[in-house]
Amino acid sequence: MSGLRLYGYWRSSASHRVRIALQLKGLAYEYVPVHLAHEGGEQFSAAYRSLNPQSRVPALETPDGVLTQSMAIMEWLEETHPEPALLPREAGARARVRAMAQVLVADVQPLQNVSVTRYLHEHLHQDEAAINAWRREWVGRGLAALEELLGRETQRGEFCVAPFPTLADACLVPQCASARRFGVELAAWPRIAGIEKACNAIAAFQRAAPEQQSDAGK
Repeated sequence: MSGLRLYGYWRSSASHRVRIALQLKGLAYEYVPVHLAHEGGEQFSAAYRSLNPQSRVPALETPDGVLTQSMAIMEWLEETHPEPALLPREAGARARVRAMAQVLVADVQPLQNVSVTRYLHEHLHQDEAAINAWRREWVGRGLAALEELLGRETQRGEFCVAPFPTLADACLVPQCASARRFGVELAAWPRIAGIEKACNAIAAFQRAAPEQQSDAGK
């Protein structure tokens, strides 16, 4: 399948996890940077809103139309390109992968998002120190819960649930990068730290890394 075009931002964790999934699947795609800060945010432009009325990244142009929301995009990739798999075969393991992914995607990442922290600053008049404390609190809570869930996976190997990277791993690695950016070190969660190390040894994760994108540092 050709004609995939990913709109994203190099440091966006949601964009990062979709890049990981695309790379793990071995799919070619065109990358279109959307700068989230330039001139108030290119995601708010009329051109981008025509793709994603929510004004968020990522968006993926596909033969099935424009897809939004990173988890929906990754599930679509899994359904349309089932090999290599990003979900285990067993129903229970698949559910646990999705649960771990949602801890990060639904419970942690939204509370550290630019739109939330901008509101804290502009409307609730919180300074940068307070906002950073907010980020560290919610990131820490989420990673602590995930570390405990990982401890229940008795046969997981190097990765979250399966002996290969899954959607949970694709969500975890970007969150680890964000955690460090906010001053949260991973030493307190050795299982998470070990999974990140194993993932980052894989070429697909390396190609998807923020610093490897054409808009890195911009």
